[in-house]
Amino acid sequence: MADLLRICTAGNVDDGKSTLIGRLLYDSRSVYEDQIHSVTAASRNRTAGPIDFSLFTDGLRAEREQGITIDVAYRYFATARRKFILADTPGHEQYTRNMATGASTADLAILLVDARHGVREQTRRHARIAQLLGITDLVLAVNKMDLVGYDRRIFDDIRSAFAEIQGDASVHAIPMSALNGDNVITASASTPWFDGPSLLDHLETVEVDTDVTRRPFRFPVQLVVRPSDDFRGYAGQICSGTINVGDSITVWPANRSSRIQRIVTWDGDLEQAFAPMSVTLTLEDELDISRGDVLVNGATESGTRFDADIVWMDERPLDVGRVYLLKHGTTTVSAELDRPFTLNEIGTATVIASRPVVFDSYRADRATGSFILIDPATNFTAGAGMIIRRVAESRGTGQTAGAAGRLAQAARMAASEAEAVDAVRRVLEEILT
Repeated sequence: MADLLRICTAGNVDDGKSTLIGRLLYDSRSVYEDQIHSVTAASRNRTAGPIDFSLFTDGLRAEREQGITIDVAYRYFATARRKFILADTPGHEQYTRNMATGASTADLAILLVDARHGVREQTRRHARIAQLLGITDLVLAVNKMDLVGYDRRIFDDIRSAFAEIQGDASVHAIPMSALNGDNVITASASTPWFDGPSLLDHLETVEVDTDVTRRPFRFPVQLVVRPSDDFRGYAGQICSGTINVGDSITVWPANRSSRIQRIVTWDGDLEQAFAPMSVTLTLEDELDISRGDVLVNGATESGTRFDADIVWMDERPLDVGRVYLLKHGTTTVSAELDRPFTLNEIGTATVIASRPVVFDSYRADRATGSFILIDPATNFTAGAGMIIRRVAESRGTGQTAGAAGRLAQAARMAASEAEAVDAVRRVLEEILT
């Protein structure tokens, strides 16, 4: 069982996400006395009782005034059995990009449903986003059961409706009242017909696969270290897997093989290293390796075309043919998408990169299967992507033409990543003026 569990919440506006988290923190004694005094004072003249638990997470003035969550709020707490990082994410559709950000590092998602309204469209949307982001463990928190008289039939109907959209995810459904604390920390006498664990009991005992050391070895090169003529090392952070001195590795995208000669750290050489350690590796053979190359052990993919699920985060819509900078690991290349997107839209597109990208599917490895798209004119993070599969190079047009071709050529001719960014920006300014 993992020592640390990363959790995110999701649900419709007013389903009680922030109240549930506040209740969980309060009842597990994970808030300080000064926070309690502050929230108690701020709760006056509100209808949430003596303590408005949502105020433990809703910190922005606009959130407190409107009674909604706008930004992602992170809270850290621990019990005797486990440590937790909990992200309270917005429920409104216009803040989809915030929800995706909070869920991108989560191991488990708590999806709240108002017992009075059941499964709604936003519930389906959040379940889809959670699964797109690789979350396979879900808690279906049927909240506000006190407002429906703790009716078992209503709970069973909601659980049945959610089963149609849960896909391959493992789901634990809990009837609860965040306001009253039913089934949040301990079992509630108001639901004698429910014999499952409370929310905290489930979070303390659920087993999720977070051990990246058991996955294939992936090492994106961040820096070539050459302090003297007799040393050449490659520094970076191990994304996944384990490596030993003497192990065979392959350098992509060049597809050249060698063996690990040394594993160098500040504290001295190691015989073994594993994710997420930051180390410097030396090889037995002299190979042409630079920033953006990936050292791997096992099968991987490399290509300029791949399908990906995209979450669009820019208020400026994506136009087909417009070139963006694709940042994947330690490499940055120019890229295009084959379909338009608007703010908060989620969909599948084919990505066409100017140079080969080394990747795994997002389901296999989050680190090497994810990327962001940057608008070169504004440096704004325009979108986030999760790679599905490689697309054959023969599919569609073979080369990028026109303005996109000029941008791709500028990136290829650059000697470094920084020069590539500047070159693409200069060409883009020429095209737009």
